[in-house]
Formats: sequence, structure tokens, C-alpha cells
Amino acid sequence: MIKALINRLRGKPAAPAKLERVVVPRDQHPISRRDISNAALKTLYRLKENGYQAFLVGGGVRDLLLDLHPKDFDVATSATPEQVKQVFGSQCMLIGRRFRLAHVRYGREIIEVATFRAHHTQAESENHARTSDEGMILRDNVWGSVEEDAERRDFTVNALYYNIEDFSVWDFAGGLADLEKRQLRLIGDPETRYREDPVRMLRAIRFAAKLEFDIEAGTAAPIRELGDLLDDISSHRLYDETQKLLSCGHAVRVLDLLHDYDLFRHLFLFAADSEESKRLLTLTAESTDERIAIGKSVNPAFFYAVLLWPALQKSYASLLDEDMPPVPALQQAGQRVISRQTQRTAITRMTAQTIREIWEMQPRLERPRPRQVDILLQQQRFRAAYDFLVLREEAGEDTDGWGEWWTHYQEADPGLRAELLRALESNGGSAGRKPRKRGPRKRKPASSQQP
Repeated sequence: MIKALINRLRGKPAAPAKLERVVVPRDQHPISRRDISNAALKTLYRLKENGYQAFLVGGGVRDLLLDLHPKDFDVATSATPEQVKQVFGSQCMLIGRRFRLAHVRYGREIIEVATFRAHHTQAESENHARTSDEGMILRDNVWGSVEEDAERRDFTVNALYYNIEDFSVWDFAGGLADLEKRQLRLIGDPETRYREDPVRMLRAIRFAAKLEFDIEAGTAAPIRELGDLLDDISSHRLYDETQKLLSCGHAVRVLDLLHDYDLFRHLFLFAADSEESKRLLTLTAESTDERIAIGKSVNPAFFYAVLLWPALQKSYASLLDEDMPPVPALQQAGQRVISRQTQRTAITRMTAQTIREIWEMQPRLERPRPRQVDILLQQQRFRAAYDFLVLREEAGEDTDGWGEWWTHYQEADPGLRAELLRALESNGGSAGRKPRKRGPRKRKPASSQQP
């Protein structure tokens, strides 16, 4: 279907200096209302019935055209946030200062409604729009037309609008052609757009990984030189963006692209510096992608526990060298490492607590006392800590075979469990064998990673 659309549009410039609207009628595109959530449709129709333009926009339209199944549907409208509030009443909440939005709630589902944005002018008050000396947008609440809104979108494939008025698709920037080429291309001058919002570099990485698209050469060219701009982004926003990157279902490629474009160091202060730690990170990314592929949830604490593990080990060893006892040394090392990373990505207090619990259970799992084994199994963080231990073992760390022992114990019947505990006691708290030299074994996709 997309190829047919492209043939129809051939001869039109892919990215005209002034965006030109191309309208694709309902019978010439594959989007059906059956594939759009009822909440999004209700929102679109209510806005239309109240005299406002209303479009499904962005990733929802893009993914439907790619025959994917979007989880979120965003709406763009000519109604101001206050007018959206009037239409939906208590069902609607206005959020944001930098970028004012309306959230319309239907039970647990929230539809994000954004007013058409326009370009900033010097005449605009700082109450509506403000840009830093470096070109970064600090406030963006200037309302405009749908044409102006399209010019303000980041990538061409996100400047596609589904019109609830006649069910047509409006393409302003050659997005359909880029869908066919499977490429990401920024609208406008790439360096200017990245300076407006440096997070667009991370969005390029995420979309390229998630959609398996290439980043168009002109869009890719400035990224390596502009990575320092991310250092000025708030730690809270960077934390949110890393969550999206690591949980998009393509974490393996995300990590590769972050390294390729030299952005990893702007997000994570501690890089994996040994073959074991690099392998551990790769295994964790693979496991995370497997879980998402089968519809399971993932916890950000697990990925951060892996990312910061090499730094924790170094800090822990340093404190031991200062004759600090092991338990307080591990606790202080964990606090120190997380505190430093939080300056870059504002890890939430609950996530930080979970990271520390995963770490602090590692020595307990590696040196369990027979009477503590079943107690450890009942601990809230046991499954996450066990998964972490197994991945460390698979990555090549010497855990004295304890990951394999715990796997064996959990799968054993009561009689065999009792035998394993007796053997553990007679061996003085040793697993009783050194780990076998072997390649990485296939992990069950049911492995939790969910503290």
C-alpha cells in the first residue's frame, strides 16, 4: 500500500523548503478506525463535534502505516489547552509548563492532546515561548495552524496526520517516502533542530532501533559533535529518556547505537571496562528484549544494577582496602555509585533502593548458610537477585557455581532439596564444585528481571 502511495507522489520533493501538504484519501491508505483505540476515537470525535480540527498524529499514524500495533495514540488539535479542558471537563487535566498539554482520561487509558504549535517570534512573550542563547527551546506554548505544527515536528515520519473529518492522511514533509526508505530524517536543518532540543538525538537512536530504520546521513552527521548538549538537559528528563531507550524492546541495538554515536557516556557515567562486564550488559539487553517480546514487564532497577555493577565492584574493593568491614563497605559503595549516577539521570528513590537490594543479596546468594536458603527464597528481591547472579555467571564472572546451584535447588523436589542442604552443610557453605567452562546457556524467557 505504501509503495502505491509513493508511486503516486513521485516527482514531489522529499523535503521541500516550505512544507507542502499532500492529502491521501481514505481509499488510498491502509489505516482503519478498527485499529485505533476507542478512547482516541472518542477524543477526536468530541473535538470535531465542538468545532475544532482534530488529527491523530505522530507515532500512532506512523506505526499503523507500517502495519505495527501502536500502544499510544496522540491527538493534535486547533483547540487550546483551556478549550480542550472545557470540552472534556473533569475528564481532562492540563499538565506541563515548558510544553502545555491536555491529558484526557478514559479509565486507565490517557490520550495526550496537544495544541498545534507555531514558530517562535521575537514578539512572543516569555510566558509563551523562550529560547536559550544556544538555541535550546525552554518554553514552547505558541499556538498555530496544522501546517505550522507539521513544520515543528521532529522527524518526517512523525509529521503524518490522520484527519477524523474525512479519514484522510495528510503528509507534510515526505514522511511516506521516508517510511518506504525505512529512514529517519529530521525536518529542517539537523544541527538547528538538535540545538533546539538535544533529546532529539536520543529519539533518533530509539526510533532507529525500534523501527529498524537507518538514520539519514544529514540527520546523523551532527550527532557525534553535539552530544555535549545532553549535559545541559535536566537529570529527570534524561532518566525518562533512558527508560524509553532501554524498554523499547530493542535494547541490544540501542546500546550499539549509543556507542556508535558517542552518546553512551553522556547518559551513564560508568562504562563497562572488562569483557565480563560488557558481556553482562549484552546478556541483560538480550534478556530484556526477550521479555518485552513476549509481553512481560521489565524493571529499570535491574538494568541500572547491571550498568553500575563494574563501578560498584571498584568502589567496594577500595573500601575493603581501607579495612572497612564487607557489609558496610558494600552499602557505602552502592550509595556512592548511585549518588554519582543520579547527577546525570535522576534515578528515583524506589529504583535506587531496589538496585541496592539486588547488589546486597549477591554475597548472601554466593555464601548462603543452609538454614537461610529457604528464607532467601521468600525474599521480595530474590528473583531479581538470582537472575542477576545467573547473568553474572553466564558473562564469565567466577561465582563459584552458585548461580547453577540455586537453579538446581529451585527445580529440585523436596527430597533432593534436603540432600542439597545436607551437602551444603558438610561442605562448609561451599557449592561443592567450581563452575564448568561452558558457553552461554540459553535462558528461559520466563526469567523475571522484575523485582
